[in-house]
Amino acid sequence: MYQYGLEPTFWLRLVVVISIFLLLLVSFNVIISRWLKMERKKLFSYNHVNEKHEKIDWIIRVIAILSILLGYFINSTRGPTNWYWFLQPWFILAIFIVVSEVFRAFMEHKYAENPNAYKVTICNMVFTLILFFTLVKTEFWGLI
Repeated sequence: MYQYGLEPTFWLRLVVVISIFLLLLVSFNVIISRWLKMERKKLFSYNHVNEKHEKIDWIIRVIAILSILLGYFINSTRGPTNWYWFLQPWFILAIFIVVSEVFRAFMEHKYAENPNAYKVTICNMVFTLILFFTLVKTEFWGLI
């Protein structure tokens, strides 16, 4: 019998998946930054190009959070087989990542000192989305 409906090795496998995911993201970021001759950004930091970028980015984040909450409330009133797929948190998160990173790339292309900054952002976004969707579609690479 599983405690709280989880297998005994669930947390170990989850940590392995998250570790592999982060290792792949960091490795890709290092490789693409070196290839395009860009300074590496600090890990887990988010540098805005200017104040306009920061304000609009926060607006995008608030809209994403409100969308996730609204999607939860709408889908919670429906049966699990009748949920709207476009209100699922994974879908809203994917849309948020794309909108946020495309806007960041636009701002970097327009205002950044290094002309390759937006290329690194776009490559990272595409790689992150590929990893994200392979995780979702393969049930976390078969580990969970």
